[in-house]
Amino acid sequence: MQSVLIANRGEIAVRVIRAARDLGIRTIAIYSELDRDAVHVELADEAWNVGPAPAAESYLNMERILQVAADSEAEAIHPGYGFLAENADFATAVIDAGLIWVGPPPDAIAMMGDKIASRRAAEAAGVAGVPGTDEPLTSVDDARAFAAEHGYPIAIKASAGGGGRGMKVVADDSELAAAFEAAGREALAWFGNAAVYLEKYLERPRHIEAQVIFDTHGNGVFLGERDCSLQRRHQKLLEETPAPGLDAEKRAAIGKAALAVAEAANYVSAGTVEFLMDRTGAFYFLEMNTRIQVEHTITEEATNVDLVVEQLRVADGLELSIDQAPVPVGHAIEFRINAEDPTRDFMPNPGPLVAYREPAGPGVRVDSGVKQGGVISQYYDNLIAKLIVRGRDRNEAIRRGRRALEEFVVSGVQTTIPAHLEILRNDDFLAGRVDTRLIEDRMDFTALERATSPTLPEEEELSERTITVEVGGKRFEVRYWSQVLGTPQGPRRAAPRRRPPKRAKGGPAGSGEGVVTAPMQGTIVKVHHKAGDTVAAGEPVCVLEAMKMENEIVAPVAGDIVDLRVQTGDTVASGSILMVIK
Repeated sequence: MQSVLIANRGEIAVRVIRAARDLGIRTIAIYSELDRDAVHVELADEAWNVGPAPAAESYLNMERILQVAADSEAEAIHPGYGFLAENADFATAVIDAGLIWVGPPPDAIAMMGDKIASRRAAEAAGVAGVPGTDEPLTSVDDARAFAAEHGYPIAIKASAGGGGRGMKVVADDSELAAAFEAAGREALAWFGNAAVYLEKYLERPRHIEAQVIFDTHGNGVFLGERDCSLQRRHQKLLEETPAPGLDAEKRAAIGKAALAVAEAANYVSAGTVEFLMDRTGAFYFLEMNTRIQVEHTITEEATNVDLVVEQLRVADGLELSIDQAPVPVGHAIEFRINAEDPTRDFMPNPGPLVAYREPAGPGVRVDSGVKQGGVISQYYDNLIAKLIVRGRDRNEAIRRGRRALEEFVVSGVQTTIPAHLEILRNDDFLAGRVDTRLIEDRMDFTALERATSPTLPEEEELSERTITVEVGGKRFEVRYWSQVLGTPQGPRRAAPRRRPPKRAKGGPAGSGEGVVTAPMQGTIVKVHHKAGDTVAAGEPVCVLEAMKMENEIVAPVAGDIVDLRVQTGDTVASGSILMVIK
């Protein structure tokens, strides 16, 4: 393999580019018009424009990506994670075009990408799943029948995807119809398939996942487990390995089950088998992610195995460089640094990175695809960077994580850094008593200090810059010098303050008593009421979608809707008035 096109953006594109260049492989980046000056574009040997900002017109544009692969004479395509990474049709198209697909066979992607088919495959391999349905739901009545048999709570989940996207947890029958509709809508937005299925929702389980990798020579290795229980909105926030409190016998059982599931799918390349573990220690198959995971980094730190390099070796027909499960060394933790506001229920918070400086030092790694002056866009995932720390044991890793988080400088957008620091002070987390409900049920972030923009000095200076020129869709750079507006000061520790009173989830911050405003830029996908309707305080009034995440907006006060200013399909700016309640 002499060249590879990376069909992705952000930190995972940067990660793959660096691994490929270490192997002497020419790297080809793609970018949307919004990402012209992105880090992954700068680092690649060459870069090509694939379309406008919306992912459907650029990073999901299979035809255009394959054309760029041909024009750039790429030999292989690495999809990263997200976008087209688990699209069996794209994998097939890549192979049919005579290119090397850096990933599992299309049949394995299709089997494990269909959550119902994957449950059947796991059960056939002797690995039980959480009780659930074996067919997509055809109506909300099917869900009611399942709930009547198994009891609430239940989880409505996207059949064609995972990662918490298109998943709704339903506590009782009154929530069922709205959750069924919303899950299908999110599933369609994320995966192009509105099909959903049901599972019995395990309350306060642990989320344990197993990293495996197979080559084309019959070799398969279990590379250890990760605990991904720390989540909000059913999406991971912090991951660690080894999983706290897991003994060698349980770890071996998880590894054996993961390998069996992968073998049932005739799997090749890196993949992750995910399980839910109940309070008794019993574990159930959840899903298999047929790609490199966001959190693969901590497995690399604990095993000294470069998983992306192994992916590229496997795709090139080589054997794995390891022939048995490596013994983990120390403990590793990953913190996802997202553009979200923890004080407002982790609401996405896109915007410019006014200041940005990464921590460093022994045992500290940062995987990122951003730079100071860049923008976290509403069009894509809100991940800014991944902070990975390693220690000789869990306590050292936690201390190192605290130090690195305090050194991390990000301003211009709210981030999850204050939430991570709060987690590292939590007694349950410190004791290893973690589960998927710890953050949402037993932690309160409303009193955290919100970040402020840095003060800029009065002195101006010159800095080398670049300007992008495109010829035939291919990117070139011209360097020039321009004035810098200022250099941000270093980090400032947040002063403690009184805990403010709790407000209704999703309610408008800083707005008039009955004025409902948009917490961010996005699209109105549902309006629950019409003008003149009477609503109760805390009652859902509309749904705003941003960064492909649905955010339920609720009434801040009880009263009548005297002014309704939006309808389904409207695009609104942050702070826009949606309605007035009197």
